[in-house]
Amino acid sequence: MKKFRQEAILDIIRSNDISTQEELTERVRQRGFNATQATISRDIRDLNIIKNQIGGRQKYTLSADDKTVTHGGALRIFKEGVTSVDHAGNIVIVKTLSGMANAVCAGIDKIGNPDILGTVAGDDTILCVVRDLETAVRLMDDLKPEL
Repeated sequence: MKKFRQEAILDIIRSNDISTQEELTERVRQRGFNATQATISRDIRDLNIIKNQIGGRQKYTLSADDKTVTHGGALRIFKEGVTSVDHAGNIVIVKTLSGMANAVCAGIDKIGNPDILGTVAGDDTILCVVRDLETAVRLMDDLKPEL
């Protein structure tokens, strides 16, 4: 079911101007899938779908490498989407352009840094939780040169 739903999402994104998760969720439901916005959000991350500014409005598009995130692809998305990196205690905060946090976060997750215990992405902010302050400072320093 997941595979078919994700294929439907890719088809919808390729053939329509979709600018919100709610709109995408509704289109997926119209195709007969019983999906929540949380499910669609995970699918967006899994498929490496990003938001781009096209014709004066934001819309979901496929990344250049379509369904896969490679280290090089993740680095490109990181460089294009991240505006700043900071930390608060054991949490590294990555700020992105509006709508880019999910794509950047997917890249961070796919790389599989063992220092990162977990990530959470919003619209323009990612929280990377690590074990301690020392690890947070090291991760922040590792990420900053990529900007």
